[in-house]
Amino acid sequence: MTQEKILIVDDEKNIRKTLKQCLQTDYEVVTAVNGEDGIDKFAEDDFAVILLDMKLPGIDGIKVLEEIKKEDNGANVIMITGFGSVKTAVKTMKLGAVDYLRKPFTPDEIRKIVQEVIDRDRIEIVEEELDSYEDYVQYAKSCINDRKFEKAREYLQKAVSLDTSKPEAFNLLGVIFEMQDKLKEAQKEYRAALALDPSYKPARDNLDRTTQFEYQKRDINLGEVDEEEDETEEA
Repeated sequence: MTQEKILIVDDEKNIRKTLKQCLQTDYEVVTAVNGEDGIDKFAEDDFAVILLDMKLPGIDGIKVLEEIKKEDNGANVIMITGFGSVKTAVKTMKLGAVDYLRKPFTPDEIRKIVQEVIDRDRIEIVEEELDSYEDYVQYAKSCINDRKFEKAREYLQKAVSLDTSKPEAFNLLGVIFEMQDKLKEAQKEYRAALALDPSYKPARDNLDRTTQFEYQKRDINLGEVDEEEDETEEA
């Protein structure tokens, strides 16, 4: 069986090495040292997933993402960021990024996020076989990244019908409203998520951000939880 190919675009040698070591057992891994190298390597082959650093010398990650999407709008690009939160999330989502990986990350986090993105593609092929809360939420995320908001909303509502006690679907419903500039509706969904789980950080972050005096979309959170903060709270 042919291994799926992963492209890693990062100027930091240690990051490239870490990512490659984590993924090379299950995938064929190709690395690029900067944005221009990444664009060239992407043009030479077909990749299941591209791991792309946000900050690169010369051509930055946003520009590389734009070039990749021009060549293949369906390319699965995961943005890597060293910021404390995803600073340009809305912009990269609009350009077609499918997910985010924040430094520092663990090997398990790397393998999990890559597998989830690949699984989303497989889910789309067998849409009629979706039958769990997690399936519906993952498919909805894929639809959000593809700007298919109505379909995303449809599957989030199916997720809620299966389990009304989980906050993830409500947070994503809020994300959809926010991306459509419906701020009050978005805040209502974020509050619904927090009513179910007051400790659910993605909804808390989104609600706090949307109620700030100087509101900004840039830190929108689709479901990332800051593990360091969780550990601090547990302590």
